[in-house]
Amino acid sequence: MTAISGSTSSAPAGPLMRARAEIDLAALRANVHALRQRAPRAELMAVVKSDAYGHGAVRCARTARAAGASWLGTATPEEALALRAAGDQGRVMCWLWTPGGPWREAVEADIDVSVSGLWALREATAAARAAGRPARIHLKADTGLGRNGCQPADWSELVAAARAAEAEGTVRIVGLWSHFACADEPGHPSIAAQLSAFREMVGHAEAQGAEPEVRHIANSPATLTLPDSHFDLVRTGIGMYGISPSPELGTPADFGLRPVMTLAATLALVKQVPGGHGVSYGHHYLTPGETTLALVPVGYADGIPRHASGSGPVLVAGKWRTVAGRVAMDQFVVDLGEDTARVGDEAVLFGPGDRGEPTAEDWAQAVGTIAYEIVTRIGTRVPRVYVGE
Repeated sequence: MTAISGSTSSAPAGPLMRARAEIDLAALRANVHALRQRAPRAELMAVVKSDAYGHGAVRCARTARAAGASWLGTATPEEALALRAAGDQGRVMCWLWTPGGPWREAVEADIDVSVSGLWALREATAAARAAGRPARIHLKADTGLGRNGCQPADWSELVAAARAAEAEGTVRIVGLWSHFACADEPGHPSIAAQLSAFREMVGHAEAQGAEPEVRHIANSPATLTLPDSHFDLVRTGIGMYGISPSPELGTPADFGLRPVMTLAATLALVKQVPGGHGVSYGHHYLTPGETTLALVPVGYADGIPRHASGSGPVLVAGKWRTVAGRVAMDQFVVDLGEDTARVGDEAVLFGPGDRGEPTAEDWAQAVGTIAYEIVTRIGTRVPRVYVGE
């Protein structure tokens, strides 16, 4: 490439996308297969909450189903209802309910609902009466995470009330479940404690006559590393998208997984500036000498963390660069030094790493968060482009 001088450079012919999140459905299928092999005796739930962790819920759900996922999981009922509206007819479970939620709509759509307390059971049974069909419920036990779920001290009362509702025909107890707090930290003492509590609470419910179709506690890290936790169903979220639940557990490749999302943008400007030139708001970066700057047209409105200012890695012109100065709402700058680039060239923020580009985990390390957040926060201004059909 030839060096670009002056304040602007000529634009290439033909339309280019400002930015895109490329979603590799072939990688998603392969990841589902790999996860199923980790838990061969359990069914697999593909968790597609938060628009499939930013990857696109409907397309990812269909792909996961085709790869052998017999369940789909969402956080909110609205997410589950959207899957039904898109034509999905298999088992779907949602678990994050608030009073007054669309219980009747969920029951009528044959969506499995989670119940963590008596208030939720009352709303589920009222919805079932209104719908004229029983609600499929999963009783959630709080075995130590301390978020949603029923405490052991209240479990007996909830089970008794659910069994009474089952006897009158308003609910079916189809699941007993819980969630790990530290499955991504191998050897953490809470793991064994939670498994013990879960077995005890499941045992109590079954002794009271509950006959669940599935008992489930395993998330992605537990699916990968804790065979004793697989029970009847494993719930795989981040692992399905090819991201390791924790660097301490291993890289995606260690588990036979491949990152599904590649985030790229088209350079909007390339220019030479003198030494000592301020870059972006606050002039937190000053050019060390005459240099070439490239403008990447994505910012925190697109989900690029503002706290990646000065640290976020980007592949431009064959090398890793670091965000120069502050990330703005719609754009940020990289300093190419003596290297060159052209308007229209590609900047790769993250991907599988095959071409030397950063990964979502690299971004997470750079900004002090987890890779889950990096992919999930990519906003709707960035179109999803699906490949590997």
